[in-house]
Amino acid sequence: MKYAIKIHKISAVDELENSWNIEDYKELLDRFELPNVESTDIKELRELLFMAIADKDPSEAARIVLEYKLSDEMNEHQIDSVSYEMLVDKISEEYPRIGLHKRLFCVNQLLYKAFNGKFPTAKATIVDFEITPKRNAQEEITKEIALKCFAQNLDSHNVIIRLFGKQLNGDEEFDEANDIIWDILKTETGYQFITSEYFMSKEEFINKEFDCEIEFFSEE
Repeated sequence: MKYAIKIHKISAVDELENSWNIEDYKELLDRFELPNVESTDIKELRELLFMAIADKDPSEAARIVLEYKLSDEMNEHQIDSVSYEMLVDKISEEYPRIGLHKRLFCVNQLLYKAFNGKFPTAKATIVDFEITPKRNAQEEITKEIALKCFAQNLDSHNVIIRLFGKQLNGDEEFDEANDIIWDILKTETGYQFITSEYFMSKEEFINKEFDCEIEFFSEE
């Protein structure tokens, strides 16, 4: 399948919009022993939460937020371990389960800002682009299609190219694409996807416009 791509904008951000809502902040305030806060101003709730978080030991604060955000995916031992590792490692990039990277990023950055830098910071990459299918290529743009196309426009030292060469070439299924690309959505001018800076940094993109040809895995 062949596609033509034009990149409009590449952004590096240290926080995802709407990653925490009013209900999240109120529930976390309750867990940080500030229950029954009546405010519905999201900025005020965030400030109150930051003060409550900063009153705790960093690893204890991390454990509380992790339990809220990831208790459906991690057991108590894993949460305890990650709550300490987060203080020294970029856990949202290094955790073995790629499918948890987005949520770990949101937790990490909340703690990073609440503690004014005691936690290592991380960034996400947001790419706004147009993509045009050629020669009857699939028109529904999936995470796998976007990732395989953009991998052809990245520096050869990029971690995706190094770790997932067979999947990118269509020699193996590429289930990981759904986790490497956190979100993909249609916009007024085309599409936008979000991923970790670990997988794609602004500096690794080569051209603003490019053509690509991709292959999908098929069992013979």
